[in-house]
Amino acid sequence: MHTPKTILIAGAYRSGTGGDPARIAANLQALERAAWDIYRKGHLPLIGEWAALPLAQAAGLCVDGAAAPGEFLYAVAARMLARCDGVYRIAGASHGADGDVHLARELGLPCWFSLDDVPTAA
Repeated sequence: MHTPKTILIAGAYRSGTGGDPARIAANLQALERAAWDIYRKGHLPLIGEWAALPLAQAAGLCVDGAAAPGEFLYAVAARMLARCDGVYRIAGASHGADGDVHLARELGLPCWFSLDDVPTAA
């Protein structure tokens, strides 16, 4: 058993959706299912959009139904990642998630690509 970690869940949010709200919601659900899997392994999961979307709304970046700028989403995820102990990268093409993995590696953090590889916490 290992010490519980704070783990960023990295995966597609808008990637591959063509801006379709239903497909974006499905991507968020996939991220949240992965977060639940990480939680069940004894860790604290975080998803960048959990913080970025309300912040973008408060900052007025989502006026008239506009989506939050990708650069803003990436910046929030980077700040979050700086406080994490690792990244769990779920399947699916995503420039932002690939960037999270790249940053995690620069920070010397572990990156897991399979739930089986994520250690179980005490």
